[in-house]
Amino acid sequence: MDNIKQQLINAKKAQTSISSLSDEGKKEVINSLAVLIKAQSEQIISENLKDLNKMPDTDPKKDRLLLNEARISDLAASLNDVAALKDPTNIILSENTLANGLFIQKKTVPLGVVGVIYESRPNVTIDVAALCIRSGNVCLLRGGQDAYHTNLYVVSLIQQVLEAHGLDKNVVQQLPADRKYILDILQAEGYIDVIIPRGSNQLIEFVRKNALVPVIETGAGVCHTYVEATAKLEEAAAIVVNAKVSRPSVCNALDTLVVDRAVVEPFLKILGPLLSKYEVEVFADETSYPILNDLKYPQLKQASTEDFGREFLDLKCSVKVVEGVDEAIAHILNYSSKHSEAIITEHESKAERFLNEIDAAVVYLNASTRFTDGQVFGLGAEIGISTQKLHARGPFALEKLVTEKWVVRGKGQIR
Repeated sequence: MDNIKQQLINAKKAQTSISSLSDEGKKEVINSLAVLIKAQSEQIISENLKDLNKMPDTDPKKDRLLLNEARISDLAASLNDVAALKDPTNIILSENTLANGLFIQKKTVPLGVVGVIYESRPNVTIDVAALCIRSGNVCLLRGGQDAYHTNLYVVSLIQQVLEAHGLDKNVVQQLPADRKYILDILQAEGYIDVIIPRGSNQLIEFVRKNALVPVIETGAGVCHTYVEATAKLEEAAAIVVNAKVSRPSVCNALDTLVVDRAVVEPFLKILGPLLSKYEVEVFADETSYPILNDLKYPQLKQASTEDFGREFLDLKCSVKVVEGVDEAIAHILNYSSKHSEAIITEHESKAERFLNEIDAAVVYLNASTRFTDGQVFGLGAEIGISTQKLHARGPFALEKLVTEKWVVRGKGQIR
């Protein structure tokens, strides 16, 4: 703790600096950051290359780590979107005057000091910082070693903007990436108000089991798409391909395809060549394996039990054949991480059953799970996708970076 204690103390002191900033002031800081990261995109890419060069091309996390001109431009646009959002603090949720004259209000206030632990996603550094600034919170960022150089430079740009606006630079800090400090972060009671892990199941499990500070989970995504017997097969194939290949290393990508036995042969005949173009490795169950084998699908493996409930984060997926909607729902409920689940069907009552009975943060009818994203949902940037049920669920964005406070005004009343 001694090694990071000064950073923790500095974070607590910085709370007043950001929480007292006006709505307009917060907007100006974030818009200034958008301008600066675009102006410094060449240097950001140069620092990012130092991290990329340490990672083998075969590592599926490499795509998550990459920052290029297009992604930096998207990040700048996202910052402008966050700045344009309504300030979630100081909103009066309720008010009431008691019979004794006490005037009671409930309003929203910042969480305080927000610690975020994440892996090789340097875009998270910018997204989290912007969301915390916009909501009047201090943030402590613990990115992974994979993105060390990128994060270090990006945080220096953020602190440069904070100081240019007369704010304490410690509103945003990068904590050491060395793993030996993780327990100090997780157990920093009195300094950090909430910890948010974003990354693999292993990371989230470790945080959950070891944290003394309250935790808001942003869970791993084990995402299913169920192709029901009445689905339009061409449309279903397009949805499945998009969910798997558009960006396989992210948490809302497809992991398991669930197919109704009634349409499995014609559907796989359509889907097989489409997935093969992208060299998707398919782990097929006992029913789908011989069908794909007869189709000479080149990247075919026989599925084991471990291939269901598995987040692949790569050009890989498993296939499960079921007898109708009951078995499909049972399978998904058994293996889901409660992130994003989809049904492709033209049967209205089965669609409604799926949407109502599947316990997930986001459920889809006739659409790709790849849409689960705070920016896509109109929330600006996001910290992650929460799969738990307390405080936040689904895209965890600006609106959830607050808590409640009761303000009671009196004129000498006693009890």
